[in-house]
Amino acid sequence: MFKKHLLLLYSILISCSLSAQVFNGGINVGLSSSQVGGDNLAGFNKAGFLAGAFINTKIEGNLKIQMEMNYIEKGSNNPDMNENRIEDISLSYLEIPVLLQYGSINMLKIETGFLFGILIDGYYNNLSGRMENQMNPFTEYDFGALIGMDYKISDMFSLNTRLSNSFLPIGREDYNNTQVHGSWLKGKYNSVLSFSIHYNL
Repeated sequence: MFKKHLLLLYSILISCSLSAQVFNGGINVGLSSSQVGGDNLAGFNKAGFLAGAFINTKIEGNLKIQMEMNYIEKGSNNPDMNENRIEDISLSYLEIPVLLQYGSINMLKIETGFLFGILIDGYYNNLSGRMENQMNPFTEYDFGALIGMDYKISDMFSLNTRLSNSFLPIGREDYNNTQVHGSWLKGKYNSVLSFSIHYNL
């Protein structure tokens, strides 16, 4: 099933690049700092890795649309697990952001958009490590929104920072409780602050 999703997403990227009259692409690598809202832990304490590829094309004027395919690690970290014994979370996704970018000057672009993630692996950690007794505790997909900035440092390189958040709860058990808090279902949500270097091919 995962391979089918991967092939489908590659096909989307290829079709987008072929349909654009003028398009550019590149690769990116960086770090993620994340937390999970609703897991009784606070702070962007979970460090992770991200890497992927992107294509973009100009729409009109200073507007561009960009599509990416990234591997990204998310979750939460409990630095005081010896004291409070609250489990933390390790997650990894194949993630597809679709972004609208606006650059009023050549050096800086502002971006916003949506993301769709396919869960590669997800589990809880306790003092003994990975908790194998909880089978598939997280949902297969992640949907969210993001905002960010991209600062061009040369013709080939730019520095990118983003903040993203899930739309829907990521825990399977979250859907056993249908209580709504404000306009959100109660549950756990990914929040990620990422920093990466983009290399334009």
